[in-house]
Amino acid sequence: MTQGKNTTVPVLMYHHVSPSPGMITSSPANFEDNLRWLKRHGYRSLSSDEFAAHLNGQAAPGKSVLITFDDGYLDNWVYAYPLLKKYGFSAMLFVVTSWIGDGEARPHEGQGQPLPPTPDHHECERIIAAGRADEVMLRWSEIERMRGDGVFEIHSHTHTHTRWDLKEPGGKNARMRQELRDSRDTLSERLGGVSEHFCWPQGYYDDDYVEIARQSGFRYLYTTHAFGRNLPGSDAGRIYRFAVRNKPGNTIGRRIRIAAHPVIGPVYNRWKLWKRSLRKKA
Repeated sequence: MTQGKNTTVPVLMYHHVSPSPGMITSSPANFEDNLRWLKRHGYRSLSSDEFAAHLNGQAAPGKSVLITFDDGYLDNWVYAYPLLKKYGFSAMLFVVTSWIGDGEARPHEGQGQPLPPTPDHHECERIIAAGRADEVMLRWSEIERMRGDGVFEIHSHTHTHTRWDLKEPGGKNARMRQELRDSRDTLSERLGGVSEHFCWPQGYYDDDYVEIARQSGFRYLYTTHAFGRNLPGSDAGRIYRFAVRNKPGNTIGRRIRIAAHPVIGPVYNRWKLWKRSLRKKA
């Protein structure tokens, strides 16, 4: 049953699910505990179409969440995919299209085969920068399997994940247009189409970028801002997500309940933003 205009959908942001520890990595055990908590407490994961309908004014059912992953790391196939499938949840995956390679699908957890290494985030960055992205990123064959099972939807996260505002400030807008064009072309060629959902690389955007994204065919724009509410009819150009750290299900559950609460949620967000403003002034 839908809950009306005060229904907010918490959007969870993951990057890695791996035994290799790191700030933006959830261990397989904790990730499974997150999913177990959601299942035990009656939550359901929305598809991108269902979430879009929510933002367009059709309130989602109560106890709805959106699960998202950024970048497209190999560990999403090795560990996250079999666990999502086991518990009956789906997720959105925003891929950096130039980092995705060709080749046969590698083993994943549950197949009884030796698993490929899944390094921590900083090591992944180093390997990608050295031109060896295939060692740590997904392959199209793996994406097709995950997508075909209805476990992962695939969406754009640009083509190279470059912060052009830092690298080439004067040409950043032209660079972003090209990034989006290349990403869309790649997704269309490989998967037969591209959605209206897009996630900003490293969370950066400005008014120019928002306009460029919209002109490029993207309507639903995902941020890394945690302290806001995704209500029915709210701004599709500023979708709030909170990062899931390496924490067990009860901890994540408390954060989800705070985000979804019609009274506590807004108070918590204002308090967190106030604390952040004090740190900036210090």
